[in-house]
Amino acid sequence: MKIAALSDIHGNLAALDAVLADIRSAGADLIVNLGDILSGALYPSETADRLMPLSLPTIRGNHERQVLARDRARMGQSDQWALDCLRPDQLDWIDGLPSTLPVGEDVLLVHGTPEDDLTYFLETVTPSGCREATPEEIELRAGKAASKLILCGHTHLQRARTLDDGRLIVNPGSVGLQAYEDDRPFPHRMEMGSPHARYAFVTRIGSEWTVEFRAIEYDWDAASATAKANGRHDWAIALRSGRCREKLLTSEPARY
Repeated sequence: MKIAALSDIHGNLAALDAVLADIRSAGADLIVNLGDILSGALYPSETADRLMPLSLPTIRGNHERQVLARDRARMGQSDQWALDCLRPDQLDWIDGLPSTLPVGEDVLLVHGTPEDDLTYFLETVTPSGCREATPEEIELRAGKAASKLILCGHTHLQRARTLDDGRLIVNPGSVGLQAYEDDRPFPHRMEMGSPHARYAFVTRIGSEWTVEFRAIEYDWDAASATAKANGRHDWAIALRSGRCREKLLTSEPARY
């Protein structure tokens, strides 16, 4: 079985289309979507229209949850933009998405961890920044989830780790945004370092799973220009560079 895992599209329709074309070329038995689908600075409604007819196994991320709360006073710019752009039927679609989803007996889809859509699974934030999580931290976050393969998103970083008990946790990276900066629980940056759209193939051979990370070209300059035109200079930088800030350029960090 070959699964194409997508996450954190964030309304980047051009990046999504490039990834879907790459999947069609390479072939997959199943495509899954791990949440944070629409919020951002680009095309929330158009991205929803592309995905809804596909009926992919899909979960909601923290941004879907925040949009559905409709609490504008507590929303960031990305969620406000999505709420303003989305039609009632599109809001109904994300309202119907589960927070986690088993796929067969062997695979579990989560956004953050099985218990929390805001907790980083494979990274740990400390007062000095973000680092890779220790095996003990990852095992604690995995909890009693029995699936041999757990697919997660949220951090936008491509990473895979195998626990001592054989469970494999895979983050396919972000389709739509390759850098952001956050201050929870401490200030930190998440950066892939290039603007390519990311996703992953996870393939079962016998009883074991293997991972192939993909980085796909698309017109990130056009996406960056759209973000800038929509008043999001932070996103414009992240989309064209894969970093929160460009060299010799002072700017606000991208808030995802």
